[in-house]
Amino acid sequence: MANGLKLNKKITKPLNTVFSWAIKKQKQRINLFLQSPVSTQNQTLTYLIKKGNQTFFGEKYHFSEIKNYSDFKNQIPLQNYTTLQPYIQQIIEGKQKVLWEDEIKWFAKSSGTTSGKSKFIPVSKETIEDCHYRGGKDLLGMYYINNPSTRLFNGKHLILGGSSQINNLTDASYFGDLSAIIVKNLPWWCEWRRTPNRKITLMEDWEIKLPEMVKNTIKEDVMILAGVPSWTLVFLKQVLEYTGKSNIMDVWPNLELYMHGGVNFNPYKDQFEKIIQNPNMNYIQTYNASEGFFAIQDRNQAEDMLLMLDYGIFYEFIPLQELKKKNPQAISLKDVKVNTNYAMVITTTSGLWRYIIGDVIKFTSLSPHRIIVTGRTTHFINTFGEELIIENTDQAIEKTCRETQSTLKEYTVAPIFMSDKETGGHEWLIEFYTPPIDLQKFTLILDHNLKEINSDYEAKRSHNLTLRPPVIHIAKKNLFHKWLKQKNKLGGQHKIPRLLNTRETIEELLALNKE
Repeated sequence: MANGLKLNKKITKPLNTVFSWAIKKQKQRINLFLQSPVSTQNQTLTYLIKKGNQTFFGEKYHFSEIKNYSDFKNQIPLQNYTTLQPYIQQIIEGKQKVLWEDEIKWFAKSSGTTSGKSKFIPVSKETIEDCHYRGGKDLLGMYYINNPSTRLFNGKHLILGGSSQINNLTDASYFGDLSAIIVKNLPWWCEWRRTPNRKITLMEDWEIKLPEMVKNTIKEDVMILAGVPSWTLVFLKQVLEYTGKSNIMDVWPNLELYMHGGVNFNPYKDQFEKIIQNPNMNYIQTYNASEGFFAIQDRNQAEDMLLMLDYGIFYEFIPLQELKKKNPQAISLKDVKVNTNYAMVITTTSGLWRYIIGDVIKFTSLSPHRIIVTGRTTHFINTFGEELIIENTDQAIEKTCRETQSTLKEYTVAPIFMSDKETGGHEWLIEFYTPPIDLQKFTLILDHNLKEINSDYEAKRSHNLTLRPPVIHIAKKNLFHKWLKQKNKLGGQHKIPRLLNTRETIEELLALNKE
């Protein structure tokens, strides 16, 4: 074992130098779209139209007549999963050239949040290589540029994916979580540096998988962690419990990077810093989904991410107020403004044409184009005109936890509808790692912070005329975990719906909380 470790270090030291040099070369490519973002997007659109011209979808919408963006958005209606599903089903059954010119045999089983039926998102080989893999390489390239003394390639990369079982849909097609598709198609040099082994990584049962991951990784030299914050915390706590340590750095002394995405990291950051007691630890955010790899945090300690414009994705944006209209109008990159919430629309090299992905973003900068994710088009509360979005509640609960020395695990919020005798309100169900000493004080502070963040909420709370004070319940330990298990959605890519305009989810959770 000792000789093997020495040999490994001898091999990885020169490889780290070569890898560092090669990956920095990607910056030259990135600089091209930074200098000409609109031109890059126009070239992408031209390419996509050309590749879709001979497909069933392209013939139906007369792609051969499309000469510019105006033609594109006038001829092709906005799409969602429901409208594209009949075409996707044809591909699943083996028919090709339906949405995209090249063969498609992989389908990412999209988790999103826990509500609704699973979606099967087509994933072409081109999307895997020129979008998802390029995104991963660009992330590491930017990290090397920002942290030139790093030696990441000397150690192992530990990635918590989703429920990663690959399943046959038909003899000619396969589905699994995006992480499973990525693992199945990884180049050899990525597989060599990844831990745990593929067999454990592709386990479907998370209650078996997590302990196996712990046992098989604690002796490795892990330098990179990646995964959704909530599930990564669960994993790290199991590592500490198994090893008897109080600091992850005592287990993996060379750990230096955590790559996260899926949810806002800020409510979880304090907990990570308590578990990973390393002042030099770096936390880098990505915006990656089943449909594509969209953005990367390109600066240390930044809140926003660089929108990646040369991954074969053409972007459009619908102002949120426009989205409510019968025929909402999208705009291209050249017309976007900062500090405006947009529903993001994508066209990809897997045949997702003008697809409303369901995420809401806001531009923080136009030179270069940097964004933050502020919520979901379906996850907000506007029952009483309060226009409460996930960005608001995440900020408010993070601030409230800090002011009350409590720590958050999960939460969800739903409306309390008006009755003949009472005004409406918001009902919160919160699971804490460390609950507040005084729940009433916590409620008052949270209400105050929401008012400061959202003026519409503040107006509706005025004199309790429309909205009464929030009602908060403390969830039992592992309540959300238990609920996810009942839904058969336990795993690293499944997320709790934060805000909903209906009470179905919270009623299920409240009933479970009473058991």
